[in-house]
Amino acid sequence: MTSEPLVIWRLIDGKPGHMQQSLGLVRALQALVPCEVLDIDVASQPVGLLDVLLRRFPGGFMKRRPHLVVGAGHATHFGLIAAKRVTGAFTVVLMKPSLPQLLFDLAVVPEHDEVAAGPRVVTTRGVLNPMRPGIKQAGSVLVLLGGESKHAGWDDTSVLQQVEIVVASLPEDASFMIADSRRTPDSLSRQLHERYGSRFQSWDACAPGWLGETLAVTESVWVTEDSVSMVFEALTAGCRVGLLKLPATDEASRVMRGVQRLVSDGVVTRFSDWYSGQHALELPPAFNEAARVAGIVLRLLKGQPPV
Repeated sequence: MTSEPLVIWRLIDGKPGHMQQSLGLVRALQALVPCEVLDIDVASQPVGLLDVLLRRFPGGFMKRRPHLVVGAGHATHFGLIAAKRVTGAFTVVLMKPSLPQLLFDLAVVPEHDEVAAGPRVVTTRGVLNPMRPGIKQAGSVLVLLGGESKHAGWDDTSVLQQVEIVVASLPEDASFMIADSRRTPDSLSRQLHERYGSRFQSWDACAPGWLGETLAVTESVWVTEDSVSMVFEALTAGCRVGLLKLPATDEASRVMRGVQRLVSDGVVTRFSDWYSGQHALELPPAFNEAARVAGIVLRLLKGQPPV
């Protein structure tokens, strides 16, 4: 590397969750060094095994040869490998890859995927995200709702009761919002809209960037425990985080074990512990996995050890 900007190819597959992960790393790198970022949509212009074998990368992207290529999602794997073979760039895959890890320079894997850290693997608490803390509005509260998943069941009545208890505990003039998601049952979303009116935010009516902007200024966030990505986004934004209880379907799942570790470490608070008065919502320690990984990537690019 020289004093020129760090040229990054960000391979994207159009999936919001994957794009948030790579955006988190890219923004963390931009906060540390000058960067030139090129987004390459491998969903509309796929890169396949033949491209890898023929040492080619499609399109006119070679005008700016990258120092670093980043991708999240299985659809980016062949693109990462092809870019490496064609340009010699350092490649980072943001997940447990479905291809052998040795094909990538670095894999950034959430610890709940239970992959051992090593020379080519960095484990993180949760997936990376681009959230940042802002100036908090005192007493502000945001409730984020997921939906039924393979990790937890769902019960409209139970979730609604917990939301009502949280809202009832707030001062009359408190600032609060309740937001659903794609997975939230329509039946619950309708009830929330009827009860809370303009304080209810439907996911399909959110302006771009709404969640990040809201988390940045919100003091306390309640999240249904199935929504692990939103838990880590709230922590990264410097929010106090509480977990709304859901019926368990697989207590032994890797995701729920990760949630339990957060509870055991005192990073988040379960609704039952808060309601019984055992624990208040605590201010979390500084939490920014994207910044930590960005520092590791820069050291590796300079030929230095990761720590």
